Amino acid sequence: MSHEVSSGAHEPHTTAPETTEAPNLDFAGTTPYEDYVQADVLTHLQHPLSDDPGEMVFLVTTQVMELWFTVIVHEWETASRALRQDDIPVAIDALKRSVRELDALNASWRPLAQLTPAQFNSYRGALGEGSGFQSAMYRRMEFLLGEKSASMLVPHRGAPRVHAELEKALHAPSLYDEVLRLLARRGLPVPTAVLDRDLSLRYEPSAGVEAVWATVYGGESLGASGDEPDNLVRLGEALTDVAELVWRWRNDHLVATRRAMGSKTGTGGSAGVAWLEKRAVKNVFPELWTARSHV
Repeated sequence: MSHEVSSGAHEPHTTAPETTEAPNLDFAGTTPYEDYVQADVLTHLQHPLSDDPGEMVFLVTTQVMELWFTVIVHEWETASRALRQDDIPVAIDALKRSVRELDALNASWRPLAQLTPAQFNSYRGALGEGSGFQSAMYRRMEFLLGEKSASMLVPHRGAPRVHAELEKALHAPSLYDEVLRLLARRGLPVPTAVLDRDLSLRYEPSAGVEAVWATVYGGESLGASGDEPDNLVRLGEALTDVAELVWRWRNDHLVATRRAMGSKTGTGGSAGVAWLEKRAVKNVFPELWTARSHV
């Protein structure tokens, strides 16, 4: 009997056939990519006002932040609508997407995080009275987190559409308000004073809401059935992920500002580092953090 090894000359050919097709390069107008992404518009929105090359980095990074603000507002408004419709899975999906987007937003600080005072001063004058607290889209983010303030509409009185959008957001339920209303519909004892509060005011922590979250995280359920407690815990954890990254955003902002300008007055007459320090110690969705001590 022969024990020779086959040469494999007759094995089937497995190499994929080469394609001779080339991509379409000839379009009557602009490319379909440009039509969809509007890249030419985006890449011509940069108009530095100084000769310092670092200003371009500052300007583009700030514009990128504005785009992320826009996406995150979209996600949180999607989650809010889903919560009003008692659709917890859709709300959680939107919150989870926003967590990945917040990661990307926070990474935007990296190009600016190690600015020296001299580097920042080289183009700081170009900002004039401009300051990040004047960002309308960031203000909508804050309003959705329950950080309401009617005075923050004042800078936008000269822009009727923007002012109207912010005024609507000021009086609308925040994302957290929608969560608490859902918990109440599930039979959990959310205090009436919280449910009926003036929505245009900043949300303040409630001992009653803390007790509700302690109940949820303790595995108990009032008026719910099936896997409802697990759904509520998943919702709570998605909100906690959001809150943690908002806290990181505020702290990264504080550190970058402290490195670039110390304790000087901020652009636009803001309190600068002093104001950011107060913001950095605050948690959004506060009872989700304090309730853990009671589980």
